[in-house]
Amino acid sequence: MDTIACRRCGEGPRLSRAPFRNEIGERVLAEICENCWKEWLQHQTLLINHYGLDPREKKSRDFLYSQVEQVLLGEGTAEQVDVSKQGSVEW
Repeated sequence: MDTIACRRCGEGPRLSRAPFRNEIGERVLAEICENCWKEWLQHQTLLINHYGLDPREKKSRDFLYSQVEQVLLGEGTAEQVDVSKQGSVEW
């Protein structure tokens, strides 16, 4: 298995392809391992459900891309999701 020097965890299996067809996707492919990407997908699901995001909408995608930049490609600080308010949060 091909490995990568992962920005988040140090080293892990390389992603097979970029997750997005843009510059952020290329950066994720070059800097983030498959294990950290899987963790991100779980967090992204929390964000989508918590805020009622529709990834087809540009506003929602922009928010999620900004979270990818902060969490995976930045300092690693994630939007904290208060699941006790699920269903009552306005986006």
